[in-house]
Amino acid sequence: MPLSGTYTRALDDKQRVAVPKRLCEDFNEPELKHLFVAPGTEKSLMLYSPAGFEKLARRTARLSPNSAQVRNYKRLFYSRAERVDLDAQGRIRIPDRLVAFAGLSRDVVIAGVHDHAEIWDAVAWEKFLQEHTSAFDEMATQAFE
Repeated sequence: MPLSGTYTRALDDKQRVAVPKRLCEDFNEPELKHLFVAPGTEKSLMLYSPAGFEKLARRTARLSPNSAQVRNYKRLFYSRAERVDLDAQGRIRIPDRLVAFAGLSRDVVIAGVHDHAEIWDAVAWEKFLQEHTSAFDEMATQAFE
């Protein structure tokens, strides 16, 4: 099941955020106990299930180790990615370094993006929408060429 939807949440004083129950269900992993949070693009964070993170790892393993760009990407991505446990209330604690990377404030948005979810600062998400929504038709046309 592709992940979809946009959910507004609050980051508490302990850097915890509630992962929407629907997203947890859509990860389609029985007894989901933890997720992986990692740096994303445009100052977002990516949220993967264990199976999704493993699938991503298999894809990145096929990238050329001879490329400095690939080596640097893997260093930056995997050194900052972290397994985070889901507590009894369905919350995860986002590590301080990733909160700083994404510039997260109290108000955040969690968006389903096909095979993963993304966590954005709410202001950054609104700015992203303002900058890109008007080009949606063009993006859709190019995506399906």
